[in-house]
Amino acid sequence: VARPAVGGVASGARKLLCPRFQSRGPQGVEDGDRLQPSSKTPKVPKIYTKTGDKGFSSTFTGERRPKDDQVFEAVGTTDELSSAIGFAMELIAEKGHPFVEELQKIQCSLQDVGSALATPSSSAREAHLKHATFEAGPILELERWIDRYSRQLPPLTAFILPSGGKSSSALHFCRAVCRRAERRVVPLVQTGETDANVVKFLNRLSDYLFTLARYTAMKEGNPEKIYKKNDLSDRT
Repeated sequence: VARPAVGGVASGARKLLCPRFQSRGPQGVEDGDRLQPSSKTPKVPKIYTKTGDKGFSSTFTGERRPKDDQVFEAVGTTDELSSAIGFAMELIAEKGHPFVEELQKIQCSLQDVGSALATPSSSAREAHLKHATFEAGPILELERWIDRYSRQLPPLTAFILPSGGKSSSALHFCRAVCRRAERRVVPLVQTGETDANVVKFLNRLSDYLFTLARYTAMKEGNPEKIYKKNDLSDRT
């Protein structure tokens, strides 16, 4: 797998908070994404390699598994989550919210989540362990952010529906995708294939996204929609 190299920041570009990857992120384990060295002129790697045409792909450990394997279900859903966050970031940046950098940092952590998921313990050797471990630092950072935003929010006295404007609604969507990613990861943790910190991170991340969605709605002056049970007795 190609290793990251720190890239520069172009004039006027958003601050780069994590290394630039030369592969497709968590999906970099997909068929033949590894860059091939050249002794003379550099070659642009092909996007397609055809090695996955029979429905199998490789983990970081080199093991071939079906593409609907639990590992790839978890990796793929994590990639969906990062994509959803990227879309939300574009809406949030238009409003000038300062927490865009937090979301970019989270995307970087999701890259690490993808690496850990794609390095199942059952086939990992000593050289792979650095990819299989997910540290607790990002979890603690999420907790600090949640506490900071929660202190500024009014108490939650009822269930709320995804709402509060485009930015807030996009974050609620990210939260739902995050919960799905968590459900995909739980079986891997239970069988010892993945570091338990991965599911802790996703659990905390969904709480962060929920809190941030509420905070965004408040900062933009958009009301949150409250859940109200349909009263069938009102029907005529």
